[in-house]
Amino acid sequence: MGSSLEARVGGGCVFPEDVAALPGAVSRLLSSRLCFTPWTPRGAVAAALPAAAMISLTDTQKIGMGLTGFGVFFLFFGMILFFDKALLAIGNVLFVAGLAFVIGLERTFRFFFQKHKMKATGFFLGGVFVVLIGWPLIGMIFEIYGFFLLFRGFFPVVIGFIRRVPVLGSLLNLPGIRSTT
Repeated sequence: MGSSLEARVGGGCVFPEDVAALPGAVSRLLSSRLCFTPWTPRGAVAAALPAAAMISLTDTQKIGMGLTGFGVFFLFFGMILFFDKALLAIGNVLFVAGLAFVIGLERTFRFFFQKHKMKATGFFLGGVFVVLIGWPLIGMIFEIYGFFLLFRGFFPVVIGFIRRVPVLGSLLNLPGIRSTT
């Protein structure tokens, strides 16, 4: 009978008119306690909910995620189209602007201009400048090198996250690949 009540009400609190409409014994039982425990997720749904519940983005961060995503898309598309200058330049501007929107201007400035990251920042921003001038292949080589120097601390975290993704995780856990990552 409790499951039919949950199906009628949908979880949460029961309204008095719903209790009055039930048979006598159930009505008397619920008259003192009008709330019950709602549906609790199990299995894969329960595993996915805590990760989704932890991520809360402001509107500015959502815009930044979009800009960064479009930046990566334009960079990738520009490389596929034989280092198209315009696409690479748009991708660079969108990526850096998106990063600033996601983590904020002050934190972006502090990230790029730390003393131990000056070489990496020089290569990355120098590569952006060289692409904007019109030498896309050389600029992208500088950018990629600077990117790996800047973000090399994040790679173990990214690999650990990818190991938990169902299909990609099984590929990264193969014997030959596991020893290299």
